[in-house]
Amino acid sequence: MASGSDRNPIIIGGLPSQVPDFDPEETQEWLDSLDAAVDERGRERARYLMLRLIERAREKRVAVPEMRSTDYVNTIPTRAEPFFPGNEEIERKILNATRWNAAVMVSRAQRPGIGVGGHIATFASSASLYDVGFNHFFRGKDEGDGGDQVFFQGHASPGIYARAFLLDRLSEDNLDAFRQEKSKAPHGLSSYPHPRLMPDFWEFPTVSMGLGPIGAIYQARMNRYMHARGIADTSKSQVWAFLGDGEMDEPESLGQLTIAAREGLDNLTFVVNCNLQRLDGPVRGNGKVIQELESVFRGAGWNVIKLIWDRTWDPLLAQDRDGILVNRMNTTPDGQFQTYATESGAYIREHFFGDDHRLRAMVEGMTDDQILHLGRGGHDHKKIYAAFKAAVEHKGQPTVILAKTVKGWTLGPNFEGRNATHQMKKLTVDDLKGFRDRLHLPISDKELESGAPPYYHPGRDSEEIQYMHDRRLGLGGYVPTRVVRAKPLALPDDKTYATVKKGSGHQSIATTMAFVRLLKDLMRDKELGKRFVLIAPDEYRTFGMDSFFPSAKIYNPLGQQYESVDRELLLAYKESPTGQMLHDGISEAGCTASLIAAGSAYATHGEPLIPVYVFYSMFGFQRTGDQFWQMSDQLARGFVLGATAGRTTLTGEGLQHADGHSQLLASTNPGCVAYDPAFGFEIAHIVQDGLRRMYGPDSEDVFYYLTVYNEPIQHPAEPSGVDVEGILKGVYRFSEGTSGSIPAQIVASGVAVPWAVEAQKILAEEWNVKADVWSATSWNELRREAVACEEYNLLHPEEEQRVPYVTRKFAGAQGPFVAVSDWMRAVPDQIARWVPGTYQSLGADGFGFADTRGAARRFFHIDAQSIVVGVLTELAREGKVDRSVLKQAIDRYQLLDVAAADPGAAGGDA
Repeated sequence: MASGSDRNPIIIGGLPSQVPDFDPEETQEWLDSLDAAVDERGRERARYLMLRLIERAREKRVAVPEMRSTDYVNTIPTRAEPFFPGNEEIERKILNATRWNAAVMVSRAQRPGIGVGGHIATFASSASLYDVGFNHFFRGKDEGDGGDQVFFQGHASPGIYARAFLLDRLSEDNLDAFRQEKSKAPHGLSSYPHPRLMPDFWEFPTVSMGLGPIGAIYQARMNRYMHARGIADTSKSQVWAFLGDGEMDEPESLGQLTIAAREGLDNLTFVVNCNLQRLDGPVRGNGKVIQELESVFRGAGWNVIKLIWDRTWDPLLAQDRDGILVNRMNTTPDGQFQTYATESGAYIREHFFGDDHRLRAMVEGMTDDQILHLGRGGHDHKKIYAAFKAAVEHKGQPTVILAKTVKGWTLGPNFEGRNATHQMKKLTVDDLKGFRDRLHLPISDKELESGAPPYYHPGRDSEEIQYMHDRRLGLGGYVPTRVVRAKPLALPDDKTYATVKKGSGHQSIATTMAFVRLLKDLMRDKELGKRFVLIAPDEYRTFGMDSFFPSAKIYNPLGQQYESVDRELLLAYKESPTGQMLHDGISEAGCTASLIAAGSAYATHGEPLIPVYVFYSMFGFQRTGDQFWQMSDQLARGFVLGATAGRTTLTGEGLQHADGHSQLLASTNPGCVAYDPAFGFEIAHIVQDGLRRMYGPDSEDVFYYLTVYNEPIQHPAEPSGVDVEGILKGVYRFSEGTSGSIPAQIVASGVAVPWAVEAQKILAEEWNVKADVWSATSWNELRREAVACEEYNLLHPEEEQRVPYVTRKFAGAQGPFVAVSDWMRAVPDQIARWVPGTYQSLGADGFGFADTRGAARRFFHIDAQSIVVGVLTELAREGKVDRSVLKQAIDRYQLLDVAAADPGAAGGDA
C-alpha cells in the first residue's frame, strides 16, 4: 500500500529558477545545444528531441517533473524583479493607517448595543496586495471609459472603506455606520460589496463565495466581446479578481477556467490570497494549497505566478547551493506553516532549520527575532509589484497570482494565523496597543483606554494623503466607483410588435417560438438590434433559435477555422469574431455570468446591452439562483427566458427537467419582474414594456423573467381593445362566459389558459355554468403590488386606504374563483388573500415524471376536466349546485384513471 506521502504528494515536479547552479558551464552547454537545434532544425525537431530526452530520463529512472507545479518559491526570481516606482516608506505609512482604520471600524461596530460584527483578518492578510493595486495598477473611470473592473474579496470590504476614508470619500460618520444601513442612514455602509445598496461605490457583488471568480472571467470575456463588435473600446480595461484560497473550493471558482484560457483572456488576473486558512482551520493542513492550485491553473492553460517569500528570504535562497532549503519549503505542509506563523523565532529555528546542519548553518548569524520576521511574499510591496506588472504584461493567457500571506497579519499574536481569527471581531485594549506600536501610529495610551478606539487620519495636507490622491489622479480616478453614463435607447414603435400580435392563425406554435419570432423582428431594428446579446447553454436548437446562426453568428474570437459539417444547409452553424450569440457550452453558471456582465454593461462601460438568456426553466432559479440574486445586486438588466416551463409540458424528460416551481423561486428575488404569458400578443406587450422600463428614459434596475413553453398551441390574434394594463399588472379577462346561468371564475396562467378555455366550454354545455376565463400573466406582480398596498395602509391609517389591483380587478366578478396553472399551488396561492370571493387553486405539486402530457395533467388534476370538477366543487360548497353532481362528473371524466386522459399533443421531449 502506498504511503501517505506517495498518495498525497506536496510537490509535483519543479523548476530550478531559485536553485543556484553549481556548474554553470555545463548547464550552458546543454542550453546552447537546445538553441542550436531550434535555430538549425526548427521548433518541431527540438520538441521531438526534448520528448526523446524525457523518455530516456524516465527509462534511467531520473525524476522528471511533469511541470504541473514548480518549486515552492517565487516564480519571479530576485534578479528579474523590475524597479519599484513608488515611495515604499510613504506607502507603508498609508497602509498602516488603512490597516488601523479597518480594524477599528469593525471593532467599534461590535460595541455594546450594536454588535453587528464584521471581519478583520481577511483584509489584514491582503492589505498589501490591494495597496499595490491602488497605488500602481487599478485604472479609474475618469478618462471616459470603463477603467479596470476590480472584483474585491467580500470579507475585505472594511479595508476598502478605510482607504476611501483617508481619501475623504467617506467620513467618520460613515465608518461608524458600518453594517447599520437603515438605523444610521444616510451614512450607512453595507457589510460587503453590494452595488444595489451603495450604487455609486461598489460595482461587483462578490461575497457569495465562488461568484466573484466566475463573474470576473465572464466580465473579461464580455469586454472582449464588446470590443470585437465595436460597441465599446475596452482595450485598456483589465479585470482583477481578488479571491481566497478557501474560496477556490467552490465549483464556480474553478469550473470555467478553461474558457478564459481558450479565448486567451490576457485582460484577466486572478489574485488568490493564500493565507492558508478557511473559516474554521487550514485549507490544506496536510498538503499545499498553492501547489494544488498551481497544478489546476497550469492544467487549465493559465499563466501562473507564485508569490511566496518576501525579500528577507533572498539571502538564504542565494546560499542554497544544494537545494536543501527549497526542498524543505517543498515538503513542509501548510498546517505546519500556520504553526510557524504563531510560534517564536526559536521554535522556527529548531523545527524548520534545525534537523539539517546545512539549514542550521544558513541561519547561524541570525537572531531569533530575525528568523521570526522571515516573511511571506504577499506582504512585500516590491515583490507584489513585480508579480502584478508581470501579470498585466503577459500576453495570450489569463494570469493567476498565488500570493502567500498570514491571516490577521499585524493584528498581534491573538489574531495572526489563529484558527478562530475569521470569527474574531473585537480588539482588546492590549491588542490595540500592540497593533498601534507595530504600525508606528501616533495614538496615545489614553486614547485607547478611554472608550472606543479612535480612527487615524494623518491630515489632508500630509504627504501620505497627497501621495494617494496623486496616484489615483495618475490612474484615472478613484476605485471602486460605479458610474452610469449610458443614455436611454431609442425604442422601436408598435409596428415591430404587430406580427406577433396577429397570432399564429391555423399554425400551432409554442410560446417559446412566439418569443423567438418577436426577437427576430426586434433584432432587425437598426438602432436596437446590435445591442441584443443572445445567450444559451448549448440549447439554441432546442429553443428554435438556430435560425439566428447564419445572420447573428456565434461569437468566437478565433472565428471558424474549419468547414462546418452543415455548411450547405440554410441554418448552418457559423462562428465569427464579431458574432452576436454567446454559446457558453453546457454551463448554466457560465451563461448566467455572461448575462450579468452584459446586463450591467450600461454602467460598467456606459453602453447598454440587452441580454436574452434562454434556458431550461428548471435549471435557472433552482440551479443558478444565487447568481440571479447577484444579478439583482449588480443592478443588471435584461430578459431571462425559462423555456420548456411547467411541470407537465416536458414530461418526456422526467423528474429533474419538470419545472413546477421556478415562478415561486422568482418571487423571492426583489429585482425580478416575472411573467407567465399564455399567448404571443401578451409576450409582445410584456417585452415592449420591459424594454421601456429597463432601457427607456426612466430606466429601472430590474430584470424580466418570462416562462415560456414547448407545447404547440394556436395563438389567437390580439383582441380588439385588449386590456394592456391588465396584461402588464398581472391579470385581465381573456374570455367572458357567454352561456349558462351559474356564474364562476377561472383564473389561469401560461399553458393552462387553453385548458381553462376548454373547461369553460364544458361547464357551459354540460353543467349550466357561465365561467369567465382570466389570464394571470403574473401572479408575482399581483402579490407584490398588493403587499405594497398593505404596507402603505399599515403606516398611513389616517389616509385613504389603498385597494390592491387584483381586488379591484375582480370586483363585481360573481361566483367562486378557481385558479389553475402548470405550477405548484403555492404560485397562484400568492394572491388568495386579496381575491374578493371563495378562492381555490389547482396545481402540479410534487415531483414530475415521464409520461404523456395528458396523463401527467390528469395525475395532477389540472387538465380541463379536472378544472370542471374543481369549479363544480366550489359551487357545491356555496350551495349553487347539488353535491351529487361531483361524483357524476368524476365518473364521467374518469378523473381517477390516468390512462383515460387524452394523451395530448406529442412533443414531451426537449
